[in-house]
Amino acid sequence: MNILTVSFLLFLLGLLVLYFLVPKRFQWWVLLAFSLGFYALGGLLNLPWILLTALSTWAAARFMQRSAREEKDFLAARKGELSKEERSARKARGKRTRRRAMVLCLVLNVGILCAFKYVHFLLAQANAVAGLFGGEIRDSIHWIVPLGISFYTFQTVGYLCDVYWGKAEAEQNPLRLLLFTSFFPQITQGPISAWNQLSGELFAPHSLDADGFLLGAQRMLWGFFKKMVVANLLAGYVQDVFANYSVYTGLSVFLGALCYSAQIYADFSGYMDIMCGLCQILGIRLTENFERPYFSKSIAEYWRRWHISLGVWFKNYVYYPIAMAKWNQRLGKTAKRRLGKAFGSYLPATVALVVTWLATGLWHGASWGYIAWGGVNGLFIIFSMWMEGPYDRWKKRLKIREEAWLWRAFQVGRTFLLVTFIKVLPEVGSLKDGLGLWKQIFTNHSLPHSLGELLPFVGTYRELGAVLLGIGLMLLVSLLQRKGSVRGLMRRRLPFLVRIGIFVLLFFLILYFGVPASGNLGGFMYAEF
Repeated sequence: MNILTVSFLLFLLGLLVLYFLVPKRFQWWVLLAFSLGFYALGGLLNLPWILLTALSTWAAARFMQRSAREEKDFLAARKGELSKEERSARKARGKRTRRRAMVLCLVLNVGILCAFKYVHFLLAQANAVAGLFGGEIRDSIHWIVPLGISFYTFQTVGYLCDVYWGKAEAEQNPLRLLLFTSFFPQITQGPISAWNQLSGELFAPHSLDADGFLLGAQRMLWGFFKKMVVANLLAGYVQDVFANYSVYTGLSVFLGALCYSAQIYADFSGYMDIMCGLCQILGIRLTENFERPYFSKSIAEYWRRWHISLGVWFKNYVYYPIAMAKWNQRLGKTAKRRLGKAFGSYLPATVALVVTWLATGLWHGASWGYIAWGGVNGLFIIFSMWMEGPYDRWKKRLKIREEAWLWRAFQVGRTFLLVTFIKVLPEVGSLKDGLGLWKQIFTNHSLPHSLGELLPFVGTYRELGAVLLGIGLMLLVSLLQRKGSVRGLMRRRLPFLVRIGIFVLLFFLILYFGVPASGNLGGFMYAEF
């Protein structure tokens, strides 16, 4: 279901009415029914896959917890009878049993994800190799990737690992875990929530709160403005630049790349604002996914501020397990002895970062462009880690103060430009096209003679004005967020009529610019992942 339609607003109206009318103990049933309904509207054939993931995860988690409790009870009952070696053997046997259950469930569900997302990519690579020998492998598989499979698979993987590590209790009711898996505000674009955080929100009783309703509605309106006015108006410009970059000047292509950075932020953070606002109306606190990412001073900091939940997931379930693995720690110790203390200290983290960022690239898309995108991000982060010592020494020699505003501005500007160039690499088409766009920016130095020549892909200057207004408002909001909630700040500093006027203006800008701009476009960009 496209959330930019009247039908979605009617869907929300029905949800809110039922949610606050039923007894509070049944509120989660309403959420489950509407979540499954939302998912079914995206395609009935998608339902078996999400049901399989939820139920297999529930069964594996329950088995692991039951095994852990039986082991604990067994050891407690024979506390004085078993030797230390016998107790250790019993624990090791139980751990192997639980690990097998976890691995089997992971293979099933991650295997489903990989089959849907990567089979065509793998067949294409195999066909390229076969072509070298005069052969051909036909790709006759035709299937539609289930809605939100990347997000709900990662969320259930996190839950399963937390139960295995003893960080979370296994849920007894399979329908509750199904709601956690299918909760519709986050099913298509996240955030990827942890069970311990989201379950407490989903299953707690909630009452209709006038203040929460007003603040949530305001945030939803702001999200619709960012998506429908800023992102959707920029989409036409960006698509034209990416499709025809070879005929534009380097400066025009560079401006198109900057437009893309603004577009994807307005698109993705706009969705988060809509869904976080909706959840605030429901009384549910959804994990935040953005923290002013374009004010970051390094690539590593940027990824702690952009798509926060994805970064946390990869850190907890990919990076740390690899970095702390015994084989990787042994590798670091060996490198310390043979190659020096500094090299050995950084090596385990470097290995973990390489795997993490290549996996992040593949998660975003099955193409060499996304693999290169992940690799470039990882290389910058690894290089910064290895150069931390020399970097600090250079700053001392040059007497650079970290708190100096000019230095901070340089860091922010540098990071934003790096992020922009990395972002466009997989989005133009193939990896060759992405590199071609880079080449066009750096080699075509002809200067445009007019604004029309500089921005030939712009529809009308009226739309350009709306986009610039929207970008200016997003920048202003990001600056104000350093002092706390912008809505709270407006309430304290602005008269009621002024606040009403601001939101009325946003509403009419959405009607005038956003509705026409959304007519010929699809949904949200991150829904493709």
